[in-house]
Amino acid sequence: MSLPQIIALSLIEIVGDFGLKSFANNGGFIALATGVAGYIGVVIMLIISLQGSSVLLVNAGWDAISCLLESIAAFVFLGERLDNYMQYVGILFIICGIYLLKIPWKKDHIFYIPKLTTT
Repeated sequence: MSLPQIIALSLIEIVGDFGLKSFANNGGFIALATGVAGYIGVVIMLIISLQGSSVLLVNAGWDAISCLLESIAAFVFLGERLDNYMQYVGILFIICGIYLLKIPWKKDHIFYIPKLTTT
């Protein structure tokens, strides 16, 4: 797992979330297809990120990065705001948590496509 992989995972999740939100509120095949494609991308990126890493670290990094990026996207694109300044302090703690996880910038493990076995 690497930080760029977790960021990509989170960005793909945002595409899926925004597509499914649009489908839930307005309907439409394109919105549904975008949401489903986004979550297929999430599954692929999870397989890539989990190979050679632990579920604990990948999940913690994904949750933190996803929260941060989705909050920025909601702030910029949807115009949403938090209610008070202490909530923004909470986001700063999330940023500190990402630093403390010490997620590497480069993955040491080279990705390979796993075999499909019936064991």
